[in-house]
Amino acid sequence: MTVTTLSSELTTDQTAFIEKYYNASVVDVRYLHDDLMILRVRPDDGIPEYHAGQYVTLGFAPFEPRIDGLVPPEQDKLKIIQRAYSISCPLIENGQLMPCATLPYVEFYIALVRLSDEDRLRLTPRLFGLKPGSRLHFGHKITGKYVADPVLPDQNVIFLATGTGEAPHNAMTAELLAKGHRGQITSLCCVRMKKDAGYLEAHRQLEALHPRYRYRLLTTREPENLDPQAPGYIGKLYLQNLFESAQLPEWLGFEIDPAQTHVFLCGNPDMIGIPSNIMKKTDEEPWQWPEGRGMLQILVEKGFTLPHGHHGVGNIHFEKYW
Repeated sequence: MTVTTLSSELTTDQTAFIEKYYNASVVDVRYLHDDLMILRVRPDDGIPEYHAGQYVTLGFAPFEPRIDGLVPPEQDKLKIIQRAYSISCPLIENGQLMPCATLPYVEFYIALVRLSDEDRLRLTPRLFGLKPGSRLHFGHKITGKYVADPVLPDQNVIFLATGTGEAPHNAMTAELLAKGHRGQITSLCCVRMKKDAGYLEAHRQLEALHPRYRYRLLTTREPENLDPQAPGYIGKLYLQNLFESAQLPEWLGFEIDPAQTHVFLCGNPDMIGIPSNIMKKTDEEPWQWPEGRGMLQILVEKGFTLPHGHHGVGNIHFEKYW
């Protein structure tokens, strides 16, 4: 990994830029593999209060080195690059539940986005050079409505995610369990390879500590997904496939009941399947579903309620940034 900014190499303008925008330090970074990391950051002015499930922006200077060595266009070298990231949490450490409110840092679960060489203002190729002590920009406001507030203590919760989309679900799970949640909580995550499940061991420990919690992992690129001759071959199993199969109660650990269950979704937009009229639909008109069958369509067909407009209420929740 490339080490970020060396002060001896900075110009006067770059030094002034960093002093203006950088307001947080990396306290720990764990590279799970070349394309996946868990990052812990501490803002200089302390951690503002926030709800599990919310997000904040991280930012970096374009002149910071990328791990692939590409440099930004000259006219963009002094523009902060920012992106919103949902806040995660370690779930459990030393046998103790670790909700976000107890942490002296803010944790992020980040995948490296590899795009074309022309995309020289991408943030993650710069973040993947971070090390403890590195400086970066931390957004001034933690925000978002993707939180577990609507869930009542006895209701069941299903978290559905792809890849690093499980970050806010980790935070909400720890918060619910810390509050003594009495309903069942099942978190399902779909990744390409098992190595892409960065919190798998923490989830297993949490299951042992809280019997009403269950974590199930789906993969799409392991031998059992691709090779019919492999032991335990099951083929590719996406979340949509699972929810339309007879296996669903076994995976969830309970019979699904829309009247008693909230579902949270975060990750690949194709998995979520947001209808185009989500913000302007009237009660009389049908949903305008995208091509293919996303989880929202499947859940609505099963009797769940998808809110629409700016203030709708339902038992399906998904991360959105508008």
